[in-house]
Amino acid sequence: MMGENAQIVLYGTIWCSGTRFARSFLDERRIPYQWVDIDQDPKAAACVEEINRGYRSVPTIIFPDGSILVEPSQSELEHKLQTLE
Repeated sequence: MMGENAQIVLYGTIWCSGTRFARSFLDERRIPYQWVDIDQDPKAAACVEEINRGYRSVPTIIFPDGSILVEPSQSELEHKLQTLE
């Protein structure tokens, strides 16, 4: 499992279906994460744009190991979470 202080950061928007899916996926598995709404946080929006070469692609998920998934599928999320265990 991930360490006590390790946390996933999920950048997204409330209107994005991909963001809603990623949040539900993590919630259903009781995986803790920090939720950041880029529509409410200009600095977070700038961070997402920097990661995605100028695009506001969401969800953008940063993992404790420093890896990033952008707009991941269910299988991509499942695989990534297995590598964190």
